[in-house]
Amino acid sequence: MENINNQLIQLIPVLQYLLPGFFSAWIFYGLTAYPKPSPFERVIQALIFTFIIRGATEILEACLNIKSSIFIFILSLLIALLLGILFSWFANNDLFHRFLRHLKITKETSYPSEWFGAFSNGITYVVLHLKDTRRIYGWPIEWPNDSRNGHFLLQNACWLEEENGKNKEVPLDDLEGMLIDSANVEMVEFVKNTEEKRND
Repeated sequence: MENINNQLIQLIPVLQYLLPGFFSAWIFYGLTAYPKPSPFERVIQALIFTFIIRGATEILEACLNIKSSIFIFILSLLIALLLGILFSWFANNDLFHRFLRHLKITKETSYPSEWFGAFSNGITYVVLHLKDTRRIYGWPIEWPNDSRNGHFLLQNACWLEEENGKNKEVPLDDLEGMLIDSANVEMVEFVKNTEEKRND
């Protein structure tokens, strides 16, 4: 029993050292659409976050002359929180990759997929082509992060029917919104010149 207690006591500093990095990674994946990587990759990312957090903590520790280990641990958690939010903000707004594209270093984006990027680069009315050949037009309030999973929530929805070679709208005025499974969607059209603000 004493041996187990000694091992637990020795484990506490290791957990205090690693926990902020895992906390930062958890915030990043909670605030972005990135799919969670394999456990091994998550550990590597958490260790990278830990390295950055530890460096920032030691700088602040020296500048503020902090001696309390509990205060240092709390400080490292606060840095982890800010770091997770900062990285999420960069990823969700394509800021880092946009800067690199400007320098002609890459053509990639920060978004997890082209699907996510298409919806992130300006919301417009959309036309969803369903697999049963029907089409529905509306303003997307929510949409899936991945084309294979999730649902679209459309407001101001109406069915589109073809009549004499032109689109005829069949409004759904009694509906607050319509939820459509992305598995039933074959294609998405983004309609031009609809710089209308979404209702939040």
